[in-house]
Amino acid sequence: MGGQRTRHVGQKDADFTVRSQFYSPSPEFDGCFTTFYQLVLEVEDGKTVKDHLQPEWANIRFFGGSRPNASIGTSQLSGARFTATGPSSLPCQFELGASRMWGIGFLPLGWARFIDVDARELANVGCDGAAHPAFAKFERLADALCDESASDEQQLAAIEDTMRALMRPNRDEPKIARVHKALVEPELNTVDDLAQASGISVRTLERVCRRYFGFAPKLLIRRQRFMRSLSDWMLHDKRLWTEAMDDHYHDQAQFTREFREFMTMNPSDYAALEHPILASFMEARARVWGSAAQTLDKPLR
Repeated sequence: MGGQRTRHVGQKDADFTVRSQFYSPSPEFDGCFTTFYQLVLEVEDGKTVKDHLQPEWANIRFFGGSRPNASIGTSQLSGARFTATGPSSLPCQFELGASRMWGIGFLPLGWARFIDVDARELANVGCDGAAHPAFAKFERLADALCDESASDEQQLAAIEDTMRALMRPNRDEPKIARVHKALVEPELNTVDDLAQASGISVRTLERVCRRYFGFAPKLLIRRQRFMRSLSDWMLHDKRLWTEAMDDHYHDQAQFTREFREFMTMNPSDYAALEHPILASFMEARARVWGSAAQTLDKPLR
């Protein structure tokens, strides 16, 4: 089995404990997934923790123990042991009690190989994965990943075996890889830049991005710029926003407008919130995986 635990980290608070583990998918899955990751949240009986996920790639998540109440865009989720979300440009608000969660993040190449629906159709959509035709085939993982008596090794093996059985090639793979590689470069700033770096026309770029990335190229570039800024701020002990802003922002007013679009609140409002799960998870992810957020992952590790 190729998956390898990279490290185990945790954070303790007076009312909760967060532990995160990250696993490298086998080489046969290169470019398909962000990580296979596990989060264990321990809280006092009957209590819950609230937080906001940032914009990210598509994910499926399986919960053993408490199940989340969550919302993203107009989607509302409650009580599902298997949740699925398409690529997002909005925050996902959630509330969760004591739980052991497995997550699988799909990079655009992974979407191409595993999901038979245009990514734009499921952008900013959250759902009960078992009930949605695009994700129902992954329901077979729920019994293994929600079984609290199963070992991590058994659960990781179930993930890889299932993905191996479901993976299918896609004729657009070379284009997807080139676009993704170019997209994560911080120097890139315009749609023409992205098309040129990807070696394709703007028209083809638009099709590839909407089909596999979920959004138009311009929005994807803006989301990258925003996530670089937000991740930098999260990882550096709540510095001033002006110190974390990406160099491509013209001024703080532009950053504030983009912040409101991507997080549906002002930067000052976000800074005033507690981030009990996300702060720990991002710090751990940056240390052991090399990037704090899925959107900043390179297509090949």
